[in-house]
Amino acid sequence: LSSRITTRGHDDIAELGRTFNDMLDRLEASFETQRRFLDDVGHELRTPLTILSGHLETMDSSDVDDVDETRTMLLDETDRMARLVEELLILARSRRPDFVRPEQVDVPSLLNESLAKAKGLGQRDWRIETPPAIVLTGDRQRLTQALLQLASNAVEHTEEDQSITFGARVVDDNVHIWVRDEGSGVPDEIAADVFERFSRGSTEGHGFGLGLSIIRAIAEAHGGTVVLDHVSRGAQFRMILPKGPQ
Repeated sequence: LSSRITTRGHDDIAELGRTFNDMLDRLEASFETQRRFLDDVGHELRTPLTILSGHLETMDSSDVDDVDETRTMLLDETDRMARLVEELLILARSRRPDFVRPEQVDVPSLLNESLAKAKGLGQRDWRIETPPAIVLTGDRQRLTQALLQLASNAVEHTEEDQSITFGARVVDDNVHIWVRDEGSGVPDEIAADVFERFSRGSTEGHGFGLGLSIIRAIAEAHGGTVVLDHVSRGAQFRMILPKGPQ
């Protein structure tokens, strides 16, 4: 799948060669996505499956307390496995053309609705900074998903009296959307790799290190990107998205 046809000129044969190469590009990308998905699943499910097997083997079926304790632990592990598979499926689907369904999105409305939902994640000083009128062409549900994931990360690394701010602004033909917090920030030693799969900002928490990878996939599916800004306190993650057709 890595081979390509050499094309010259602009006649019908050359156009056919370019079309064939485009098809091979899509096939190669599809196979690579499937391969990476299987590698990730195999790698990440090995540990919880070992835990399940080990506890079932050592469980004393005649001890009611041991059975109840093992049952609770196994149900928790299966829930974690199901969440892991769902997150990996999102990443695998992100390369599909129907991953985003573009529509006109009113950004202030998007931020207000996302912030209202995010308040259920924890007691924080929730704030919003946005001009009164910004519109972009994007998938409202996917953008909400990205904002709530950023908010969840911020809650995990902040205390109750610290602020979490949603914001947006227009820069040239792009819309910048960010979530900023006053928490512990991202250590310098992992900042460069924080968007890679299974990269985690700390050993605390219960995530798999896929949240920021999903956010990056959502931004890239919109033709944009996501960056980690250097701020004096805490962390700020900012999506840079093209406004698109207006």
